Amino acid sequence: MLSTSPRVRRWLGHLLHTHDTPQRTAAAYAVGVFFGFSPFLGLHTVLGLVVAFAFNLNRVAVLLGVYSNLPWILPAYYSLATIVGAAVLRVEVPPGLLRELTEALSAASWGEFKTLAHALTPLLWAYGLGSIIGAVGLAVTAYRVALAMIIAHRRHPLLHHSHQPPEE
Repeated sequence: MLSTSPRVRRWLGHLLHTHDTPQRTAAAYAVGVFFGFSPFLGLHTVLGLVVAFAFNLNRVAVLLGVYSNLPWILPAYYSLATIVGAAVLRVEVPPGLLRELTEALSAASWGEFKTLAHALTPLLWAYGLGSIIGAVGLAVTAYRVALAMIIAHRRHPLLHHSHQPPEE
C-alpha cells in the first residue's frame, strides 16, 4: 500500500487548502461558478486559480465550480445570456444571426468567420453584460446550495455518533 509522508500531506493540505469553514468553502465554490459562467471564455481555470491563490481559497472547490459549466450547455447558456444582455442594453439581435452562425461554423472558412465576427460585434457588450448577470446569479445560488450541503454533510457524522444504541 502506498503511503504518503507527513510532509507531503502537509504540502497537499496547504496547496489545496481544504480545511476551511463551510462559509469559505462555499464561497470558494461560488467563485469558481462565477468564473465558470463568466464571459472570459477560455480563461476560466486560470482566473479561478489566480483568485483562489490570491485569497487563499480552497483550490478544489474553486476548480469544481469552474468546471460546473459543462461543454454541452455552453451554447445554450451563452445564447441566453447574450439575449438577456441585449434586452437590458436594448440592442437588437439581428434576425438571421442563428442561420449565419450555423453556416459559419459548418463552413469553417476564414471568410465565414470574419462575416460572423462582423455580425456578432454589436452583441459584444450584450454578451459580456448578460454573462456577468448570469454568472453572479449562479454564483449566489451556488453559494447558498453549497453552504447548506456542506453544513448538512458536516452534521451527518455527528448524528450517527450521538444516537448510539444503549448498552445492555
